[in-house]
Amino acid sequence: MANFSLEDVKALRERLGTGMVDTKNALVEAEGDVEKAVEILRLKGAKGNAKRADRSTSEGLVSVVESATAATLFELACETDFVAKNEKFIALAEQVGQALADSGAETVDGALAAPAGTGTVATLIDDEAAIIGEKIELRRVARLTGDHYAIYLHKTSQDLPPQVGVVVAYQGDDAATARSIAQHISFADPQYLAKADVPPAEVENERRIVEEISRNEGKPDAALPKIVEGRLGAFYKQVALLEQEYARDNKQSVGKVVADAGLTIQGFARFKVGA
Repeated sequence: MANFSLEDVKALRERLGTGMVDTKNALVEAEGDVEKAVEILRLKGAKGNAKRADRSTSEGLVSVVESATAATLFELACETDFVAKNEKFIALAEQVGQALADSGAETVDGALAAPAGTGTVATLIDDEAAIIGEKIELRRVARLTGDHYAIYLHKTSQDLPPQVGVVVAYQGDDAATARSIAQHISFADPQYLAKADVPPAEVENERRIVEEISRNEGKPDAALPKIVEGRLGAFYKQVALLEQEYARDNKQSVGKVVADAGLTIQGFARFKVGA
């Protein structure tokens, strides 16, 4: 008979979060050797990871970690909201965040290769996925540098971790206004900072579309240039942060609010889980 007790099973379950039957069977196979049982459970989970590789990950969380020189926003994704609010998944996100802060990684590939514990972020995620029993992936990473950072994390459900995250890098002293801009970004979802940042090809494509729409509406040729420019203005308000109507006062643009507060937005990033 294997040399282990019910307390050993309970302790290993608490350590790994594995099921009662799997934990007991691993201890039986390991003849009571706890570390060997851990290895058995990890190997079993690793095989499960391969089977789960093609599954979708539409749940998870967004988080932000700050270092002395940057703020990094990242999305850690999983399959179900049940796992998203699991303590082990949240603890994994904290470990990943610390590794990102320590390494200064700016991309997903760089982050996955960053040191974490005795391995890398990639092996850390794979090991935890094997234990938790779902596909888990680091989907996005954005690292911002600036004088100061305004961070806003929004919960779409009170029993889940944050699902929308925003970081604004800025210069200036009005932290309250900077945070309100971060909240605005979470709602308005701009793609670019300023009008000048919108790629010319994207502008020309929009110009072509609105001109065709205007012609189909029967607008006179002489009036088309003015109409098209007006519609392009509306397009810029959708995609460029500083052109947008401020969420707290739509009579002002974000650009005016920022200028009045003596702020300079140096960059921003916004992630929404699954989007």
